[in-house]
Amino acid sequence: MARKFFVGGNFKMNGTLQSIKDIVENLNKAQLDSNTETVIAPPALYLLQVRELLKKEIGVAAQNVYDKPNGAFTGEISVSQLKDSGVDWVILGHSERRTVLAESDETVASKTKYATENGVSVIWCCGESLEQREAGQTLAHIASQLAALKAQVSDWSRIVIAYEPIWAIGTGKVATTQQAQEVHAEIRQWLAKEVSQQVADDTRILYGGSVSEKNCKELSKEKDIDGFLVGGASLKPAFVDIINCKL
Repeated sequence: MARKFFVGGNFKMNGTLQSIKDIVENLNKAQLDSNTETVIAPPALYLLQVRELLKKEIGVAAQNVYDKPNGAFTGEISVSQLKDSGVDWVILGHSERRTVLAESDETVASKTKYATENGVSVIWCCGESLEQREAGQTLAHIASQLAALKAQVSDWSRIVIAYEPIWAIGTGKVATTQQAQEVHAEIRQWLAKEVSQQVADDTRILYGGSVSEKNCKELSKEKDIDGFLVGGASLKPAFVDIINCKL
């Protein structure tokens, strides 16, 4: 079965009640490609507002979740609280969580395991720094992130992988189409070898890193690029053009 194209919008720590309401209204009015699965991730404070106002065909994701059911974990959100709020997705392992907030590969894997086993799907992020790319360590670094995930996860059906070269996030720099496709193909080959051919065939691998309405069409034509995780552009009306890039 063909992998369904997927576009996620990561708002990061941006937005107000009004600006996010405007984004939702724009998405609700737009004619979106029904063959593309769309999910947006507002800051936690606005998850309920977005889920209540957004048309049901579009998914809503949290930007983080904890790996315990409940308890004395100040500032965290549980999987059951997301589900109680109608939120079925979460972004985990984004480079900002890994680098700025020092989440280890094992921590990200533990959160992914807990979320997927308890009914929340995960956009799991991986990617290399500029120094790692220039040192020829891109694939080795991503393989180590994937290995940590494999060590804890047995069911991959709720996982979408997002490859995000850290050097291309919010910088305006974009991996060339060839660079992006090369890494996506290597990730798929790793899945085939280390997990199973079925998982490799079924798992969607997204590209993230300064995706815009200008470069999305070309990127979307590559056989191993199954969609995008969009940052800044998801806050703009042009996000609709990215969602519709396969039309």
